Amino acid sequence: MENNKPNIIVIMTDDQGYGDLSCMGSNDIRTPNIDRLAASGVRFTDGYSGSPVCSPSRACLLTGRYPGNAGVRAIIAGHRRASGLTPGVPTIATALRAGGYDTACIGKWHLGLAGECRPKSNGFDYFFGFLAGCVDYFSHIFYYAMAATRGGGYFAKAGANDQPTHDLWENENEIYRNGEYLTDLITDKSVRYIREHSGSDKPFFLYIGYNAPHYPMHAPDKYVDRFLHLPWDRRMMAAMISGVDDGVGAITAELERCGCLENTIIYYQSDNGPSRESHNWLDGTKDPYYGGLAGGLTGHKFSLYEGGIRIPMLLSWGKRIPAGQVIGEPVIAADLFPTLLAAAGLSCEGYEVDGFDLLPVVTGGAQSPHEMIFWEMGDQTAVRQERYKLVLNGVLEEHKASRAPVFLSDLSSDMSESVNLAEALPEITERLTSAALTWRAGIEKRWAEEFAKNYKET
Repeated sequence: MENNKPNIIVIMTDDQGYGDLSCMGSNDIRTPNIDRLAASGVRFTDGYSGSPVCSPSRACLLTGRYPGNAGVRAIIAGHRRASGLTPGVPTIATALRAGGYDTACIGKWHLGLAGECRPKSNGFDYFFGFLAGCVDYFSHIFYYAMAATRGGGYFAKAGANDQPTHDLWENENEIYRNGEYLTDLITDKSVRYIREHSGSDKPFFLYIGYNAPHYPMHAPDKYVDRFLHLPWDRRMMAAMISGVDDGVGAITAELERCGCLENTIIYYQSDNGPSRESHNWLDGTKDPYYGGLAGGLTGHKFSLYEGGIRIPMLLSWGKRIPAGQVIGEPVIAADLFPTLLAAAGLSCEGYEVDGFDLLPVVTGGAQSPHEMIFWEMGDQTAVRQERYKLVLNGVLEEHKASRAPVFLSDLSSDMSESVNLAEALPEITERLTSAALTWRAGIEKRWAEEFAKNYKET
């Protein structure tokens, strides 16, 4: 039987800033393959992740829910008992597999290491990659912040579960590929998967989690030598993203070789904004890292200002989505779940989602289906309604005091959130503050009743 449903590939990068693609305005990082992907479909200028840190962001994308409604609100610990996403919250893979798809996760997971939290328990037929938040790119060992977290927490308790752990898996089997650069391994496995499944009667869903350009800042000479004119921090960022760009080129070339590029949906996004963490330097200093750029936005990873959550977001689907579009409607990663199900001819009925089908936006010029979009991280809460964005207790830098208790921006004229309009526009400020606090109260209530028990320390 001929398969008419689209194949689906979702690519997520790690800690990649809004400005760190040449199609997003970078003048020093060259990404020709990702640029071609953008030109073949849609580039969203106001695309958002679900969180300014990685685990909640990934939960939002895969479940179509706000992170608090998916049971993952913070960075998941890296020890092998760490809880996270559970089968009680269906993923895109769960829904597509029920609709006749083969499903695979290749690369970074970071949604839990305990048995029921792994990819094979959450809708994926095949898994190759690592389960924790980051690994050494050549030894595939996880070194960082191993301690258990308690619900919304992140920072490790010194001395608890802090031993380095090897973290590379194929399905449930631990494997060793010492010395092989992980970005290239992820690409090679993805290309092989496409080759093996392109002739099948069943369509496939392939979720590719590149860990680049998350620390440690590792790249082989074949990528570094392309950017020797740049300072070290920027050079390594460019090299790591260039490795991903080569991977996107290899993946699209394989789709074209197999004759299935035209009927394959390809979606690309970063999980959150660029990292300032001193881990990036690899020199033992505590100096903030400056290698990733937020493209003129304020804030970085960990912040609910735009630089932490506004991300590169691209969508392509042959002739089904008109090429060369630049869309400024506000959308969020949670929209991917209902969008992909609609594209596959499947119903979202029976699935709880916070996102909306974006096919009318990308094929018919419709406006954003969102009345409001919300975020939360620690003490921070934010909401966007059309051009206005409100941030409560927003931080510009992790571990620092909030910038202002209430900060209101008009993003249509001030995307860098440089001017606080809270006092100048009191009615808008009051309305958005009330909406944000009401939404946050609902998240907290549900968390306490449904998900907090998953994070008891063991």
